[in-house]
Amino acid sequence: MHKEARVGVVVQGGQRALNSAHGAGAGAVDGSGTRKLSSIPQQQPKMSQIGAISQLLAGGVSGALSKSCTAPLGRLTILFQVQGMHTDATTLRKASIWREASRIVSEEGFRAFWRGNLVTITHRLPYSSVNFYAYKHYKKLLHSIPGLANHKENKGADLFVHFVGGGLSGMTAASTTYPLDLVRTRLAAQTNVMYYRGIWHALQTIRREEGVLGLYKGLGATLLGVGPNLAISFSVYECLRSLWQSNRPQDSTVIVSLACGSLSGIASSTVTFPLDLVRRRKQLEGAGGRACVYKTGLFGIFRHITKTEGIRGLYRGIMPEYFKVMPGVGICFMTYETLKMILADMTAKL
Repeated sequence: MHKEARVGVVVQGGQRALNSAHGAGAGAVDGSGTRKLSSIPQQQPKMSQIGAISQLLAGGVSGALSKSCTAPLGRLTILFQVQGMHTDATTLRKASIWREASRIVSEEGFRAFWRGNLVTITHRLPYSSVNFYAYKHYKKLLHSIPGLANHKENKGADLFVHFVGGGLSGMTAASTTYPLDLVRTRLAAQTNVMYYRGIWHALQTIRREEGVLGLYKGLGATLLGVGPNLAISFSVYECLRSLWQSNRPQDSTVIVSLACGSLSGIASSTVTFPLDLVRRRKQLEGAGGRACVYKTGLFGIFRHITKTEGIRGLYRGIMPEYFKVMPGVGICFMTYETLKMILADMTAKL
């Protein structure tokens, strides 16, 4: 899933871990006595009763709300990431989060922090739909492979199915909805001059000026980042959660999941951020009628950035990204869980 899909990846992996943690707890109680088992509220069965449409709705709404709440930090991240394309080194050295935030408020107004957020919300619903649908079918395909049919009895095979299925579904969703992601970057990167007036105008303008392939600039870097991002998020989350619960089994599962999910998001952001930065810059190549800055491929762009801006240039904007990941994961996770319980109650009453 895509880093925008970072939050989505952590939550999806976290939800699987949360379900397995609940199941493990119930088994332990069952082994110690039936009386304790009967005292557990029937919350988990309710959560498992909701169907695909309800899960899709919960995931889409939670992702949209999370992105809306963290939109100011998201826009700051994008503005920092693309600064090196058309800004001299002297200005870059003076850049800071507070200075850029103050500039946005004074020159563009407070509402400008949410510029491009509408297309982000528009992007989340089809992205979640394709992601959910593809993940389900990729898992079914992987289960048909000899040796993975009985994956539930093999933790290694189970991890492989989730890992590969999640990676493939994320790549599929990112490819299908990519034009909306590109438009979001271009709208968010606009400052005082409004070259693109909205989602539809941006799509039409890009197609007319840059061709249909212009809507897919930066897709290669996006797909390269999806796999590692998922791998790191899922692996770090599972390791931290297992370590935490083995030492403090009495702690709330929700708190553990939120903390471990935030840390896994920070870890995946740190490792895959250079790819995300290159993706953003590729998305802005030729935007607003400007001349192309990078004449080479993906690796040539990496060399150009390190040569002109240094290694630190590959992590330009990492601080607002860190500040965005932690509340983003928390908001998304809590909203997702709350909506699932609400939808489960509504389903039970029907």
